[in-house]
Amino acid sequence: MNGIPSLSLVIPAFNEVATIQRTLRAIHAYLQPRGYRYELIVAADGTDGTREAATALAGELPVQVMGQPQRRGKGCGVREGMLAATGDICGFLDADYKVTIEEIEKVLPWFQQGYDIVIGSRKVAGAAIHAKRPWYRTLGSTGFALLMRPLVGLRGIADTQCGFKFFRAAVARDLFSRQRIDGYMFDVEILTLATRLGYTIKEVGVHWQDDGDTRLQLIRGNWKNLQDLLRIRWARPHRVA
Repeated sequence: MNGIPSLSLVIPAFNEVATIQRTLRAIHAYLQPRGYRYELIVAADGTDGTREAATALAGELPVQVMGQPQRRGKGCGVREGMLAATGDICGFLDADYKVTIEEIEKVLPWFQQGYDIVIGSRKVAGAAIHAKRPWYRTLGSTGFALLMRPLVGLRGIADTQCGFKFFRAAVARDLFSRQRIDGYMFDVEILTLATRLGYTIKEVGVHWQDDGDTRLQLIRGNWKNLQDLLRIRWARPHRVA
């Protein structure tokens, strides 16, 4: 990979009509003057107008929009976006912009050193959290990690859930053609698949801003997450041709 690689950036967005245009313009404002070749793929389910707001920028930004009225899950949206990506490096970041595109400068050098996957982390050296989460979310995150690691056998990664992950193009196509979890546990599934298939993963500390989003469904959501973790635990890494 010589020079600046082309980037495909998938932005999963559910009910983000208030933020999607600001996020897309912020990404463009950073990448365009620095000579990056890039595409933006917005994966937006729902009926709040997020798809329409993103589509309205197609005349000024290299953006394509996908999604359906019914909510199918973040994992589904990211999978569809990553399989449509055409860049040398393919990644995803959240529409609420908790991790800004500037952090890409910490990511790309590790591909030059031979890594297949580089993921942002809030729990390794160089990380910074600029607004503390409520205590119950921090406690829930700790409990999740204690359950998840022995259950799926995913060790050595401090933060599986940070929404800032990047892949070599061929690796992205391979992993996301195998990925099946439509909900929030798709991050765990992708990293578990990558580990089982022998791909190399680098975790880098990033700056992360909590926006106070309270849409997480603590009881029903956690029960669904547990079911998905059990699916990951027993799944075989089949690939779609």
